[in-house]
Amino acid sequence: MTSNGDPNLLSEILEHETRVWQALVTGDIAADKAALDADFLGVYPSGFATRSEHCDQLSEGATVVSFELNEARLLSLGGNHVCLSYLARYLRPNAEAQEEMYVSSIWQRQNEGWINIFSQDTPVAGAIPV
Repeated sequence: MTSNGDPNLLSEILEHETRVWQALVTGDIAADKAALDADFLGVYPSGFATRSEHCDQLSEGATVVSFELNEARLLSLGGNHVCLSYLARYLRPNAEAQEEMYVSSIWQRQNEGWINIFSQDTPVAGAIPV
């Protein structure tokens, strides 16, 4: 893991992010919902998603069998906000091979702790952006 700041904060935020992934493995809608702000926005190759839409994907159970988060780094956005970026490797149910994507999640410190307010997933495609 690399960080542009406090390695303890990186570990703390990565632990919160891991809980979101673990909810995808266990199909735990309540855990997923608890990690996401009411106004959460997800930006995915399939389009935009609200917190409800992110949680609804678990209505039929787990969407991920296993995962690992690599190359984590943290960027302070000032005040009570940080952006966690990393490379995710994961296996979906009934998939033959792992998939990879780069993820950036913005976390906000609130009274009760950290909450995810934004996430963007970018599939690894090998193309260099212009």
